[in-house]
Amino acid sequence: MSVKPEHYDVIRKPIITEKATMASEAGAVVFQVAIDSTKPQIKEAVEALFGVKVKAVNTTITKGKVKRFKGQIGRRNDVKKAYVTLEDGNAIDVTTGL
Repeated sequence: MSVKPEHYDVIRKPIITEKATMASEAGAVVFQVAIDSTKPQIKEAVEALFGVKVKAVNTTITKGKVKRFKGQIGRRNDVKKAYVTLEDGNAIDVTTGL
């Protein structure tokens, strides 16, 4: 499977938080993905970019909070996260950088 430029549009960046680290112990990796991407697109992109086999993809959309920016009311962007569960024997090390 070849790497297409649109794979980089689907997967934005890995998410490294305490919750994501706990998920990685169970064989899952967390990525921030494009808001309009689908589970099959995410699966194809991860398999092409990292050369691993994906077992399952779970997604969640976090709505952006209303915050103040320099006294003005503003709104953060909505964020879509993908929890990608890998097949046994596959691993992605996101802490070393890509």
